[in-house]
Amino acid sequence: MDSSELDYDLPPELIAQRPVEPRDASRLLVYSRATGELRHRAFRDLPDELPSETLAVVNDTRVVPARIPIARPRGEVLLLERTGDSEWLALARPTRKLRAGTRYGAVELVEHVGEGRWRVRLDGEPGGETPLPPYITEPLEDPARYQTVYADEEGSAAAPTAGLHFTPELLGRLEVERVTLHVGLDTFRPLATATLEEHLLHGERYAVSPAAFRRIRDAERVLAVGTTTVRVLETLARGATLSGRTDLFVAPGFEFRRVDHLLTNFHLPRSTLLALVMAFAGVDETRRLYRAAIEERYRFYSFGDAMLIL
Repeated sequence: MDSSELDYDLPPELIAQRPVEPRDASRLLVYSRATGELRHRAFRDLPDELPSETLAVVNDTRVVPARIPIARPRGEVLLLERTGDSEWLALARPTRKLRAGTRYGAVELVEHVGEGRWRVRLDGEPGGETPLPPYITEPLEDPARYQTVYADEEGSAAAPTAGLHFTPELLGRLEVERVTLHVGLDTFRPLATATLEEHLLHGERYAVSPAAFRRIRDAERVLAVGTTTVRVLETLARGATLSGRTDLFVAPGFEFRRVDHLLTNFHLPRSTLLALVMAFAGVDETRRLYRAAIEERYRFYSFGDAMLIL
């Protein structure tokens, strides 16, 4: 599949710069794959849209304060994944002007490992800024708004944004189970190849408790809250261990074995996340959904609105 097939035009004013209040006041585009019907709802209506006996599975990873500014040369270090007691894999820029052995405050650059990625050594725990995506240009007043209300296991460089819409009260109206996938480079790195097949995944860490696995396995229907949850569920459905790394690449033609419904935000063009949505809903159908969302002035990306695919 050509990467260009994941292109679409988005008016810049539809890129959400701040979250709505309250969380569940965001909009929800509901699509039925069985009938082709589209419905426009509020996110707080989610329980009313789900079939009975649906288990909602969320990713309970917690975002670390991973963005560490550096002054000379002006840039930043973005912590991606802890690889040892004091060592991390990170993105650092401007990579061409950085040198191994240089220290920036609590961070020491150890080795450049390619594609802007570095092994770094960190004194103490991460104490940087909230790692907001570059398309969010307004400051975030409350860092907690870039965490889900059920965030627990610290380790992500980005939020699993489909979960940002939930309130504790809304969760209380659903049957919920948790998995963990620590969001790293694979989730938010854009496609830089001519085809999807050429894109390389480095893998991300996940973990699922035995009790959660049994409940998910035996559920009548499963709603995956977010694309990261999809990758965990479909990794397990292929016989993987309950913890480890997944490099599962979900693209059109993929066979879903455990995910029955998908809740997701609207994603960037030429992203693996959009490819996953196309795999679940269909390529042409996803294009229609995105056109409808743009026409109806939905808000896009991390702080934007959501879509439920039934």
